[in-house]
Amino acid sequence: MRSRRSCAFLLALLALLTSVPATAQSILRDAETEALFRDMSRPLVAASGLDRKNVDVVLINDPSVNAFVAGGQAVYVNSGLINEASTANEVQGVIAHELGHVVGGHAVLNMGGKSATNISLLSLLLGAAAAAAGGGEAAMGVLMAGQQAAMGKYLAYNRSQEASADAAGAQYLSKAGITGRGSIEFFKKLQNLEFRHGYRPKEGDGFFSSHPLTADRITTLRDTYEADPAWDKPSDPGIEERFSRVKAKLFGFLAEPRDTLRVYPLTDNSVNAHYARAYAYHKDSQLDRARAEVDALLQTAPNDPYFLELKGQILLESGRAAEALESLRRATELTSHQPLIATLFGHALIATEDRKNYAEAQQVLRAAVARDRENPFAWYQLGVIYAANGDMARARLASAEQQVLSGRMKEALISAQTAQAGLPAGTPDWLRAQDIEFQARAEIERERKRR
Repeated sequence: MRSRRSCAFLLALLALLTSVPATAQSILRDAETEALFRDMSRPLVAASGLDRKNVDVVLINDPSVNAFVAGGQAVYVNSGLINEASTANEVQGVIAHELGHVVGGHAVLNMGGKSATNISLLSLLLGAAAAAAGGGEAAMGVLMAGQQAAMGKYLAYNRSQEASADAAGAQYLSKAGITGRGSIEFFKKLQNLEFRHGYRPKEGDGFFSSHPLTADRITTLRDTYEADPAWDKPSDPGIEERFSRVKAKLFGFLAEPRDTLRVYPLTDNSVNAHYARAYAYHKDSQLDRARAEVDALLQTAPNDPYFLELKGQILLESGRAAEALESLRRATELTSHQPLIATLFGHALIATEDRKNYAEAQQVLRAAVARDRENPFAWYQLGVIYAANGDMARARLASAEQQVLSGRMKEALISAQTAQAGLPAGTPDWLRAQDIEFQARAEIERERKRR
């Protein structure tokens, strides 16, 4: 799931900001959200015949209502889509559709896309591209100046892909025993976006001549879904509750604090409201209020690892690293050392500046990168602790790992070479440094040839 090019930030969500080649957008990483996405998508991935270990659903920090695939077996979902969706079932409909693109190999086999090399999204979600073509608010970066001819070739091929993905998505939902009501409801939202932006087909319109209208697709899919035995099956209430929490959490993290307080006013004492306001107050540097909100959450569920994670994060980022340790240690234990949470715990151990905590920090961070090697912030922290312990060769190796993930190949090359000079030849760490050197050299050469 993780991008090979990323850099970390740990404000409130332990999210990683990373450049994604397909979208030039940022990936948001959060342990709770990733667990939810796995559980939401697991039955759909199984129904598609793909190996669940190789399929990831990735959250993109982009306010537009979109989802896409861009090669490989990852489904990218924009934060704007999560904000627009009312239920987890709606998002499951989107994921099913995008899995249809993955199984169909559309991002790889798209012959029209070969003529549209600068079009950033290789999968147009359902019918939402109509809004993209006509409105600023919903613009998805699909269209760029001078690309009209390429767009026409791309969309002509894309029309059959969309129909194929629609049919495949309906099949996966049916096989998984998940109702298609959410898919229909989300189509209606997309149709409303079209109406909101006033985009209507015109004679000779390239988009509408090659891409099905949302209304047509609603009609076709409704007939399919209503005939399915799962049509009247309720959505999983546990998944829906978790989705509403994650949606509130994401809103509190991304929205301006004043907007969060408008949507989740102080009169709202629900878990979701406390969650969103905790992030809003933390963003606004109102420590006491942020702590009060997270304490209210912990009163409802003292052993919720994500509430404990949030408490520890607020304390850590407020300069109280020692106070954060108890909550973060407990959150790490409750999630069986989930790598993102463990990385935050390791960071807090280092931030205490107490050398008695360094051995534990190294152990925690080594375990984190062993389970999630594509976590640049974990590699950075591991490098810090290696350096603090005087192990400069492994500190440079950790830096090389981080720099490769961040796309800084020239720096990675130097770090890898320096690491090799200080490591015993033939050891696993020495071999890894050599691999990074070869990888960095190859990427630098490819970049040179592209110029």
